[in-house]
Amino acid sequence: MPHDPARVAAAQAAGGRLGAVRRAAAAGAIPQFHCADFPCFLRPSGAGRRESVENFRKYAAELIGTFWLTFGGCGSAVLAAAFPELGIGFAGVSLAFGLTVLTMAYAIGHVSGCHLNPAVTVGLAVGGRFPVIDILPYIVAQVIGGILGAFVLYLIAIGAPGFDLATSGFAANGYGAHSPGGYSLTAAWISELVLTAGFLFVIMGATHGRAPVQFAPIAIGLALTLIHLISIPVTNTSVNPARSTGPALIVGGWAMAQLWLFWVAPLIGGAIGGMAYRWISPMPQENVVGDPKWRTRA
Repeated sequence: MPHDPARVAAAQAAGGRLGAVRRAAAAGAIPQFHCADFPCFLRPSGAGRRESVENFRKYAAELIGTFWLTFGGCGSAVLAAAFPELGIGFAGVSLAFGLTVLTMAYAIGHVSGCHLNPAVTVGLAVGGRFPVIDILPYIVAQVIGGILGAFVLYLIAIGAPGFDLATSGFAANGYGAHSPGGYSLTAAWISELVLTAGFLFVIMGATHGRAPVQFAPIAIGLALTLIHLISIPVTNTSVNPARSTGPALIVGGWAMAQLWLFWVAPLIGGAIGGMAYRWISPMPQENVVGDPKWRTRA
């Protein structure tokens, strides 16, 4: 069959252009993209589905963990702290908050990194230990978990005869007239800022590559216990916007009006703590997002 000279010339020209493009890409003149460079919805369907499932598991773990923290920590304050003759007091509430983090760190640390706190998520991102793209979904999951934890606690609390939401305070965070010790806005601001920064500093150090891996939850849980021992009289202790949001929504009124502080101060404090540890120990470490090997096996 005779060849059409025009078609042959067109084919040769196309091949020449393709070869030039390949040579330019190999030389670095043209950026080369890979599957991992694109959002999951633009990747091949199998890879996209796998990543979507992995992400859903991480967000679900953060929701469940923050539910546990809010329900367990605030529950100890609302239900057990002032129980007649047997109340656990400030020390017991402090320990309860620390235990919620310690237990969940062992339970879901390999899934999501066990942040349970928007200030921790932001602080880790500022410290170079968490991908910025995941900040928002983590925070959304944490806030939902905090709200659900507070709601379930409320359903239990109203089952007691004579329970009064206004009188109990429902472990909501506050300053001024709503501070357990009557501490001012300035005192509350400084307390939340400094303690959250310290908390992030401990988290960054405890999860450092050279720290004993299995002891990180203990150090972090004890740090949160110490923070509560210091600051329950000041603000009822937040250092966690998600934990503060749940009870504030239940209490309403003054708690919602003062909630801004328990978002702004912990987020700034967390960022300061993350930056400080990154400066102290600049050696790159793995992100605190769970164990990708475990998620692959699952």
